[in-house]
Amino acid sequence: METFVYKPKGVCSREMRFEMDGDIIQNVTIVGGCAGNLLGISRILRGKHIDEVLDSFEGVRCGGKQTSCPDQIAKALKEYRKTV
Repeated sequence: METFVYKPKGVCSREMRFEMDGDIIQNVTIVGGCAGNLLGISRILRGKHIDEVLDSFEGVRCGGKQTSCPDQIAKALKEYRKTV
């Protein structure tokens, strides 16, 4: 199991911690942002393959912003892939 930490940009959350088993997400902890929504998203992500998450989260926007927490999760997972 490996831990990957990502600092999101352009959103309210300040840090995303991923516990990974290869391409499978075991756990996600998000610091800052909309606590209830992000806790729900974290629970949904458990046991998911990176590709499933990228298909669903990449490009999602929040209001008038160019990004969102789900989009930042997708960016984080792409960065993680570069490290393994």
